[in-house]
Amino acid sequence: MLVEFSIVPIGLGSSIGDQLAEVLKIVDTSGMPYKINPMGTVIEGEWDDVMKLIKKCHNTVMKTGERALTTIAIDDRKGKPNRIDEKVKSIEKRIGKALKK
Repeated sequence: MLVEFSIVPIGLGSSIGDQLAEVLKIVDTSGMPYKINPMGTVIEGEWDDVMKLIKKCHNTVMKTGERALTTIAIDDRKGKPNRIDEKVKSIEKRIGKALKK
């Protein structure tokens, strides 16, 4: 299962980098495959593990603020391992070249 999530702390001013760095430390130490992008983080794992991780990240942001907006998108497909890389490779093969990452 692939899950993309983003957490936006609200009410902390214009810079949220410190809070996001704390979230990404949690993701990095989880042991789950992940990729970050400018708008969120993609994690690959089992439902319960991924949701537990996102909850931990959300709760960490809430420790330093009064409000957070957490968005989650789920792509659940049976029998397709390593989708965090293979999904992009599939599109690159169709296009015939590597895409920006």
